[in-house]
Parts: sequence; structure tokens; C-alpha cells
Amino acid sequence: MSDFLSCRRLATGAALLLLASAACAKPAPLPPVYVHMNGANEFLEDVVAVRPGQPVVFVDEDTGPHTIVGYDPSTGATSKRFDGMVLGTPGPGHAVHTYTIRFAHPGLKFYYCSIHAELAREPGGVIDPKKRPTVHGYGDPMDGLIIVTTDPQLLADNPASSHQRILPHFFGG
Repeated sequence: MSDFLSCRRLATGAALLLLASAACAKPAPLPPVYVHMNGANEFLEDVVAVRPGQPVVFVDEDTGPHTIVGYDPSTGATSKRFDGMVLGTPGPGHAVHTYTIRFAHPGLKFYYCSIHAELAREPGGVIDPKKRPTVHGYGDPMDGLIIVTTDPQLLADNPASSHQRILPHFFGG
């Protein structure tokens, strides 16, 4: 009987140790959410939702460079931390340039490409990007929004393309 109790205590101790080590294990890393740029001078996924700490990877599939600059629409102040640049990519088969950022806290993160858009005050005082008159591309400014949230419905609404690093046949310039 004594051997049985010793084995049972040992098994219970081992099970508790296993549970404790599982509780201390790091959670699996969050997969990145991708935002693509091409020759139309637009962010293809102009609104995406991410969890706090989840990487957002901007992928330049355009031959020209782009900037990604965070800004506050109430003041027009630009971010010193959310401020990246990606070089152009000559085309398929070449190294694709990216810029990655993570946000620790929930909130709205507005951004634009300062090469292709400029900030302007709207009626009512809101600051919004406007297409630079001297650049080519469509009439829309090159801007977007990242929603940092834990809301499962918002996270599930990301475009399918935001799950792929490289979009085939999307290169342009």
C-alpha cells in the first residue's frame, strides 16, 4: 500500500509540475497582418484590425519607394515611432522590401505615405491626407487605418489578402 501511495504522490506531483510549466509557456506568436502597396499608389488593405502586439507588415510590391507615417487626425502631429520607409521592388523574383510595426495598446492608428499624400485641414478641423497634386496614381490619397483591438469580429473582418506576404501578379510601377 505504501508503494501505491508513493507512486500516486509522484504521479500527482508530476502532473502539477506539467500543468505549471504549461501555464508558464509562452503563447504562440501572433501571425503578421500584411498591408500591400503597388503602382497605383494605394494601400490595398487600407483598414486592418490587429491584436495588441501583433505585427503589421507593410509590403512594397511597387517599383517606387513609400513611407508609412502615423499621424493624429485631431492635430496633424506625426508620430516619431510609427514612421517607416520601404524601398521599391523591381518585380517578381527580387527581394521585396517591408516595414514592420507593432502596437502594444488598443486604439486607432492612422497613417499615410508622405511621398504621395500630404496632410490638410478639413472643414470642421479634422486633419486628413490628400493626394499630392504632383504625383501619379488614382485620385485617392495613399492612407489607411490600423485598428488595434481584441474584438474577435473586427479581427475576423480583415481582407483575405492581409494573410499573404506576397500577392502574385500584384507588382507594378
